[in-house]
Amino acid sequence: MARSKPRAREVRGRKPTGSLERRRVLIVCEDSKSSRYYFESFPIDKQRIEISVLGTGMNTDSLLQEAIRKKEQADKSRQPYADIWCVFDRDDFPPANYSCAFELAANKNIKVAWANEAFELWYLLHYCYLDSAIGRADYAAKLKQHGLEYDKADKKIYEKIKDRQQEAMKNAARLEKHWNDLGKRPAECGNPSTGVHKLVERLNELASLGSAD
Repeated sequence: MARSKPRAREVRGRKPTGSLERRRVLIVCEDSKSSRYYFESFPIDKQRIEISVLGTGMNTDSLLQEAIRKKEQADKSRQPYADIWCVFDRDDFPPANYSCAFELAANKNIKVAWANEAFELWYLLHYCYLDSAIGRADYAAKLKQHGLEYDKADKKIYEKIKDRQQEAMKNAARLEKHWNDLGKRPAECGNPSTGVHKLVERLNELASLGSAD
């Protein structure tokens, strides 16, 4: 009598062949409205990408500590984030503290999307290039000159300016090159300057993952 073959043991927890791992991305924003609403509006396939956007209302030091806490918590639960970003303004944060924030983020493998002086610079770059100093109180008036009635609590800001995004990307990269070419200080210390375009570029890459299938 032929001996029956042993049944293959089922491996629990293994995903079916061909399944795609869901990427997790964390964006921790300094302000509780404008930047949070903007990043929440990106057309990401939520079946493929899990994006958590937190509007904390914290200062830069507390913001980074919160991002580090979230990172360690996710690692401990074996559900690590593929990307962690901190979004914050320069404001009147002391220069030494501001520079230390970038060093701490780099040491913890956390990326930074900064704006000097304010996040609204990113919106303004959708309409024009500028490399002369501007105060945070001046952004709303500048945006109004270009036909955008800016409201920090506007949940549709992404939709209103998305058609100009490529211009903003080009202007932000040009501005970063401007400060790098001067070579006197890191780009993030220049006023105006921003690294928001790098996070936008990453979100666009993630958005394309879902549309490619």
